[in-house]
This record gives sequence, structure tokens and C-alpha cells, in this order.
Amino acid sequence: MVRFAVIVAAVLTLVLAVIWGFQRRLIYLPDVADAGSATAVLPGARDVVLQTDDGVRLGAWLVPAAPPDRGVAVLVAPGNAGNRATRAPLARALAAEGLTVLLFDYRGYGGSAGRPSEQGLARDVRAAQRHLVEQAGVPADRILYLGESLGAAVVTKLATEIAPGGLVLRSPFVDLASVGQVHYPFLPVRLLLRDEYPLADQLATVKAPVTVVLGAEDSIVPPDQSRTVAAAAPTLRDLVEVAGADHNDPALVHGKALTAAVVDLAEAVTAGP
Repeated sequence: MVRFAVIVAAVLTLVLAVIWGFQRRLIYLPDVADAGSATAVLPGARDVVLQTDDGVRLGAWLVPAAPPDRGVAVLVAPGNAGNRATRAPLARALAAEGLTVLLFDYRGYGGSAGRPSEQGLARDVRAAQRHLVEQAGVPADRILYLGESLGAAVVTKLATEIAPGGLVLRSPFVDLASVGQVHYPFLPVRLLLRDEYPLADQLATVKAPVTVVLGAEDSIVPPDQSRTVAAAAPTLRDLVEVAGADHNDPALVHGKALTAAVVDLAEAVTAGP
């Protein structure tokens, strides 16, 4: 009996060690292929290279606003899958509304060097914001942070450090453990996670206006979690629910409701206090 217990303990230890070592392969699902030239996907856009403070070079596209230019830029922090090419329809829709858009790939995505992690993605999005201010000449208070799912946590962290004009969170979760527990209910997710992304807790300290957009039928991030995030925002401007939309449905990813929510926040920014 004692020997059996020892074997079980050894097996459990091995399983947990494997989960600890390989969990980031479950969290981050990059399309590692080079996203290609901006002009081949988005006419008028240009390729830029972002340099992080730890020396990683990231691929990015700067998409100019169609006239009339609102004088507002949107920094898009993507979710955990794909690369910047899959965000081209979103950039096209926002640029058509007079907004400059920066699409970029995290480390390990879209031909960018490095491997993704919570700390690494925080460095990546800071490099994107820095490019908009220092290279594109956009004032910090005229930049909207738009985060998709995991990216919502990434830009919320950035907003605690560098205040944006506003924050749009699409399909945000409370924290990574909360959404992980939904998909892996048989594991002690909160004890095992190396990356935490405490979105709701961090959002509670952000003073910029916040809009939350969610899909009413989201099967990846439970809608109730996104509603909880909205409730945590000190300055909630809007909570937009897209009826019938799942996590990756076009209506939620780059549809009219999301575009309108971003434009509404941009107009509030340009209107001033």
C-alpha cells in the first residue's frame, strides 16, 4: 500500500512538472509565419520594426487613417493566436473611420524573435506605445489601447503604467486562472500558472475611460467574466454585448459593434473633458 502511494505521488509529480514546463504552449498559440509586407495586405500601410527594451525586434504595420483624420491612433494588442495578418480586417475597418492603427506581433509571433510570456508581452506592448509617441508623433492621450482577449490583459497592464486616451477591452477575462479553470476544471490551475494576467485587479486602478465589448455566446471567455471586468472599471463608458457572437466570430472580431465602440471612444477623447 505504501509503495502504491509512492508510485501515485511520483506520477502526479511528473504530470505536474510536465504541465509546469509546457503550459505556455497551451496559452500562446502563435502563427510563426512571417506576416509579409504591409502593402500586400493593407494598401497605404507601411512596415515598421519595434525595438523592445530587452533587445527583441518585433514586426509591425502602421495603417494610416483615411480622411478625415481624427487625430487618434489605436494600438491593437492581439489575442493569443494567429499573427497581425489576421487583424487586417479590423485595421481596415478602423482606418476607414479616420483612425490610425498600429498592428504588431508579440515575440514569437509572425516572424518576431523570442518566446512569449507575461513579462515579455508587457515589454512588447510598451515598445508599440513608444513607437506611436516617439516615431509616429501621436500624443499619449490621443492613443486608444484596444486589447483582444489575452491582449485585453496586456493593455490593461500598460494602462497602469502609461495612461491612454481610452481603453477598449474585447472579450476580457478576470484573470488567466479564472478562464483557465473553466477549460481545465480538473487541474489546480491557479497554483500551476506561471503567467497570471490579473486583468480585473489592475483595471481597478485605471482612470482612463473604458469600453468593454463581449460576445453573448463566447465559448472561450465566459461572458460573465467580461461583465465582471466591466464592473471593475472605475470609469466605464460602455458595455457592448454582441448578440449571438462567439469568441472568434467576425461580428465580434472586427464587426460594426466593435468598430462603433472604438469610434465612440475616439470621439470622446477628441471632445475633451
